[in-house]
Amino acid sequence: MKNYQQVLFRIYLILNIMIPISLAHSAEIQVLASTGMYSLLHEMIPSYETKSGNKLIVSYDTSNIVLNRVKSGESSDLIILTGAAIDDLIKQGKVAQIGRTNIAQSGIGVAIKTGSVVPNISTPEALKATLLQAKSISFTATGASGIYFSGVLEKLGIQEELKTKIKNPQGGHIAKLVANGEAEIGVQMTSELKGVPGAQYVGPLPPPLQMLTVFTGGIFSNAKEAKISQELLQFITDVRFKDRYEKIGLEMVK
Repeated sequence: MKNYQQVLFRIYLILNIMIPISLAHSAEIQVLASTGMYSLLHEMIPSYETKSGNKLIVSYDTSNIVLNRVKSGESSDLIILTGAAIDDLIKQGKVAQIGRTNIAQSGIGVAIKTGSVVPNISTPEALKATLLQAKSISFTATGASGIYFSGVLEKLGIQEELKTKIKNPQGGHIAKLVANGEAEIGVQMTSELKGVPGAQYVGPLPPPLQMLTVFTGGIFSNAKEAKISQELLQFITDVRFKDRYEKIGLEMVK
């Protein structure tokens, strides 16, 4: 009987002392992130939350839209955008220099609806022919990849010819428009095109037309959870997760 009471007492200690202590150390981390990081964070968040006990609240948009939101006064704990955008916010004093962390880089790719005939995009000439034959093409109006691809069309000399075929949403996942049949061809960061149900990743833009974008993490100067945000950056950039990065079209960078 005495042993039984001791067991009950130990359980009481665990439930009433240990659990509250654990909960006292949990935190809610607010994150602003480029849609280029959606697949990576979607992959990493469950592991991080289980390991740390913390909760992540993430808001996604194109880097330029997020940048404008921050310039208009919006803040958070952690922010992940293109390296250039983070450096801009550091110069403004909104993001701290300490903690700036390069995370990954992604090229620009092409997606089609699953089951469609796979087009040839292996060379600039092949890509040009594919785009001219397509009924509709979509890329963002504000994202880094969309702004760059608009220049690619100009370089190929087909911007005017494609004007009536182009669908330019402000942001979001272009692969979803492709999957829904709203666009025959979608162009965006590779990491944003992979893993979207109903959409098939064709491949990257041919080398002469390719652009690599580095995504970088930064901690707001007024972050409530600065230390934990730094720990989060260290967690998601651990070299052990290299295979997860590659699966979604990202390359780790330091």
